Amino acid sequence: MSDDGVLDAAQAALAAEHAAVYGYGVVGGRLDDARRAEATAAYDAHRARRDALARTVRDLGGKPAVAAAAYALPFEVPDAAAALRLAADLEDRIAGVYSDLVRASRGPLRQQAAGALREAAVRAVRWRGSGVAFPGLAERL
Repeated sequence: MSDDGVLDAAQAALAAEHAAVYGYGVVGGRLDDARRAEATAAYDAHRARRDALARTVRDLGGKPAVAAAAYALPFEVPDAAAALRLAADLEDRIAGVYSDLVRASRGPLRQQAAGALREAAVRAVRWRGSGVAFPGLAERL
C-alpha cells in the first residue's frame, strides 16, 4: 500500500483513539468501583496509543487529527449495563481501525497495530463476556 494509505490508516486509528478516550470517560462515570478500575486502565491504554499514533502520523509526514470537543455515542448510556455495552462497542471499533492499519503497514508499525488490535479484542471480551471469531473484521463479513 502507498505511504498515503498508511498515513490514512494511521489517521483513522488516531481519530478512533480520540473517540475511545472520550467514550471511556462516559463508561467510567457509570460503573461501580470494581469495574471502574478496569475502565480507568482501558482509558489510560487508549491515551497512550493515541499519543503514540500522533507521533506516528507526524513521522509519516502528516498533521495528527485533533480530538473533537464531544462525540456522538452510538446509544444512550444511562446505567452500568449500557456502559458495559459501550465499552465493548468502543473496543470493537478500535479493533476495526487497527485491522485496517495492519493491512496498510509493514514492519514495526504493523506489529504495533497488531498488538493494539489484540488488546482491543481482549478488552472487548472482558466487557462483553464473549468474543468474535475475527476481531476487527466482524462488520466486514
